[in-house]
Amino acid sequence: MSMRNPQQIYQQNAVTTATPAELTLMLYNGAIRFVRQSKQALEHKELEKAHQANVRAQDIINELMVTLNMDVDLSKQLLQLYDYLRNRLIEANVQKDGEILNEVEEFLIQFKATWEQAMKLAKHPTASVSSEK
Repeated sequence: MSMRNPQQIYQQNAVTTATPAELTLMLYNGAIRFVRQSKQALEHKELEKAHQANVRAQDIINELMVTLNMDVDLSKQLLQLYDYLRNRLIEANVQKDGEILNEVEEFLIQFKATWEQAMKLAKHPTASVSSEK
C-alpha cells in the first residue's frame, strides 16, 4: 500500500469538496503559479523546466476553456481571451520569452481578481435583492 503525503491528501480533499466557483479559482491560481515557475526557470536557463511549467499553464487554460457555458454570452468573450492566452503561452514557449509570460501573468491576475470579486458578490447579495414578505 502506497502512502501519500499529507499535502497530497489535503489537496485531493480540497478539490473533491470545492464548489465549481472554488475550482475555477484554483485553476486561476494554478495557471499563475505555473507561469511564474516557467518565468523563473527561463531566468535560470532551465529550459526543460520552463517548458514543462508552460505546458501545465496551457493545460489549465484549456480546462478553463472547456468548462465555459457557451449559452452565456460572456463565455464567448472569455473563450476568445483564453484562446489568446493559450496562443501567447505557446509563443512564449517557442521563443523562450519571459516578457510574453509577464503579459499572460497580468491577464491571469486580473481574471483571478475579477473572479474573487464575483464570488464575494454571489455570497453576499445586496440588500435590495432580499425578498419581501
